[in-house]
Amino acid sequence: MTIGQQCERAVTEIVEKARLKAGDIFVVGCSTSEVMGSKIGTDSNFETAQEIFSALYNILNSRGIYLAVQCCEHLNRAIVTERAALPNAEIVNVVPQKKAGGSLATVAYASFQNPIVVEEIKADAGMDIGDTLIGMHLKKVAVPVRIETKKIGEANVVCARVRPKFIGGIRAIYDEKML
Repeated sequence: MTIGQQCERAVTEIVEKARLKAGDIFVVGCSTSEVMGSKIGTDSNFETAQEIFSALYNILNSRGIYLAVQCCEHLNRAIVTERAALPNAEIVNVVPQKKAGGSLATVAYASFQNPIVVEEIKADAGMDIGDTLIGMHLKKVAVPVRIETKKIGEANVVCARVRPKFIGGIRAIYDEKML
């Protein structure tokens, strides 16, 4: 199975399990170095990033879900997304590069129709490919989602969705559809 096929399978699974809908935001952090079997930050790869971006974007875009791509630590894990995902966002002025943002963020910035970079986002679900730590970009309360795809290339895959906070204590009744 190719890296692109692994990505398609993983993102389809998380979208279904997280019950994402049109207008939701899906954040992905990715180390192409880890995907290729190297240590994070040591072997950034544009071809791999393009394959991953295309697979994720095609699935998400076909469902009306916005893709948000996390930059690497050198850009403080800023986010690249479409302006339409965050029309009133406070943007920052930076263009991701291979060694300052990472390959996937660089490819996303070049591929989106109207890209913006923001310092933070509160996404509805996400996928971490290669231990890049996307948790800071998820809404509260993040819940792990177990999928069958455990690796993309050589990189670990961890997924999460969010759910509304439970409030009200022992007398409260909760909407089962929101769990």
